[in-house]
Amino acid sequence: MYIVPIAWLYVAFMMAVAEATSTQGTVLGAFFTFVLYGLMPIGLLLYFMGTPGRRRQRLAREAEETEAYLAAQATNLAQAVQPTEPTQLTQPAQAAQGIQAVQAAQLPGLDSPASQQANTGDLPPGDLVPPVRKEP
Repeated sequence: MYIVPIAWLYVAFMMAVAEATSTQGTVLGAFFTFVLYGLMPIGLLLYFMGTPGRRRQRLAREAEETEAYLAAQATNLAQAVQPTEPTQLTQPAQAAQGIQAVQAAQLPGLDSPASQQANTGDLPPGDLVPPVRKEP
């Protein structure tokens, strides 16, 4: 994967050496030739080529955090409910039902008619207070 960037850096380095050893070239010009023709394009290329890998790592990390959060919520629910029979939430369906119960307990107004109304007027669904308009 890195053979092309290494080859391009070699070509840019040879261009810089040719400019530095030329009778009309300077070392400062050779430096800028190497930086502008070699390091900057290769840096951008490697950055753009690494974007999908960074995205995969970020999504995997977010998925792990979500799973850990859901597991903690299921554990908290299991400790809070204290069923009459000593059972554990081992099935994913039971854990999902427990999480839904916690969410329903935390958000009590979701089943109200105001939140389920169709958007037939000028107010968004679930908006009980109309917005205040500024007077001119």
